[in-house]
Amino acid sequence: MKEKKKVLIVFGTRPEAIKMAPVVREFKKHSEEFITKVYVTAQHREMLDDVLEVFSIKPDHDINVMQKNQSLFYITSEVLKRSEGILDKEKPDMVLVHGDTTTTFTVALAAFYKKIPVGHVEAGLRSYDKYQPFPEEINRVLGDSLAALHFAPTGTCKKALLKENTDKSSIYITGNTVIDALHTVLKEIKSSSIYFVGSPKCILVTAHRRENFGKPFSNIFNAIKRVAERYPKVNIIYPVHMSPNVQEPANRILGNTRNVILFPPLNYSDFSKLIEASCFVVTDSGGLQEEAPSLGKPVLVLRNVTERPEAVSSGTVRIIGTDEERVFKEMCNLLDNKKHYDKMAKAVNPYGDGKAAYRTLQAVRHYFGFRKDRPKDFTPK
Repeated sequence: MKEKKKVLIVFGTRPEAIKMAPVVREFKKHSEEFITKVYVTAQHREMLDDVLEVFSIKPDHDINVMQKNQSLFYITSEVLKRSEGILDKEKPDMVLVHGDTTTTFTVALAAFYKKIPVGHVEAGLRSYDKYQPFPEEINRVLGDSLAALHFAPTGTCKKALLKENTDKSSIYITGNTVIDALHTVLKEIKSSSIYFVGSPKCILVTAHRRENFGKPFSNIFNAIKRVAERYPKVNIIYPVHMSPNVQEPANRILGNTRNVILFPPLNYSDFSKLIEASCFVVTDSGGLQEEAPSLGKPVLVLRNVTERPEAVSSGTVRIIGTDEERVFKEMCNLLDNKKHYDKMAKAVNPYGDGKAAYRTLQAVRHYFGFRKDRPKDFTPK
């Protein structure tokens, strides 16, 4: 019997927590091989805590770095500095990070300084524009360059990594763990406290990205207001991000529109139920571009580029930018044109089958010699 290996699973934001929760669960099932520790930076505090509660995760380390109006300089320096002591204390055999946050890049860098192997969950996504999304594109590229193992959600991501001369043997196509999380919550949580779930027609909106601060948000919110006024029987549901740069224009432009319902960020179980209940999604989020297509929901993306091209190719996701007139027309087209809606609503799911966390575990088992054969890659059906 091989000696147990210690794995430190790290995340700092709500999206990371959602996507890493299935990984934490999977590793904890295999205590005969792994000592699993969880380290959170709390780059986002309240939104992170919700996911920890939903998935019953108790962190072993929580440095609680979040400050009001925090800068990238603050998050990067604080997480890097405080990670040193945690890595020295735990001495993990591997650090697992996720995606494209400042936490991901900074902890990967700290692990590199300690010569600890890094596994990057959701590796290989690329927009090929270093300022869109900002700073996520560069965080992801740097995270991949520091990683020893790359868990690519799709074949497209693997191709991107190979194009950058990443060692082929380090890449495993796993699917995306967000599908694991979404299906788990929809299966385990049978009811929702949100009163409009099940109403005839509602549109889910999320918008929070830094590159949309200022005029882009004004354009988006003015377009949404026009749609709401044109379709008074349609509810537009917007859980508003806590950033003042989002809160101020959202409340100023949309606050008095009867059928635009502004919420604080919803807990993940209610949010999952809302995705399921919506007729379509309008978002600048990355994760929703994966979650909504898995439930057959059309997605309009409020960005100029995406690092998730698979659903765009299939027709389920459409990149529409932030021009007010374009946003207005695209939303109206989905409400008015049934043929167009039905074409986008095909339940195309290139992102996973609910077993991504299991494949991630098996890849790490292979790396440490707990299994001899290389696990098979995920192939969409």
